[in-house]
Amino acid sequence: MTALVDAAGMRPTNASARAAPSARSVRFYVANGLLDRPEGAGTAATYNYRHFLQLLAIKIRQREGATLETIKAEMSGLTGDALERRVATSLAPALGVGADTAARTTDDSRSMAWRRVIVADGIEVHVREDSPAARDESLIAMREAVRAALGRGND
Repeated sequence: MTALVDAAGMRPTNASARAAPSARSVRFYVANGLLDRPEGAGTAATYNYRHFLQLLAIKIRQREGATLETIKAEMSGLTGDALERRVATSLAPALGVGADTAARTTDDSRSMAWRRVIVADGIEVHVREDSPAARDESLIAMREAVRAALGRGND
């Protein structure tokens, strides 16, 4: 999916704000100065941690309704540390919500621990604690995948 913007202020449509950035969107961001140029060119182009943080910052601000011009101005001259802090501050509430909440339930007369992840209002994911999928990274990935699927369902 490409980044859809209006002509006047490069304001993203709802679909582009929710979408994961495609290769075409990344090239658009580079061409418009929102994202640093990659190291190398063509198929040898490589993106590093700073590029990742920049993409996260762009998508976060798009979801908040900021225009790409505003995002470009905000990110201009940010050091890596400042960019990382900005992204971490924006993501902290979402990443911390319910990711490590444990609930106890009884199954066949023995007690099992479950990880409970709150995805959105009225939506939870439950993973048995002894499952390989109960790692924090897996729980966060599952939560974000379900949230992304919910967002795409509104297109």
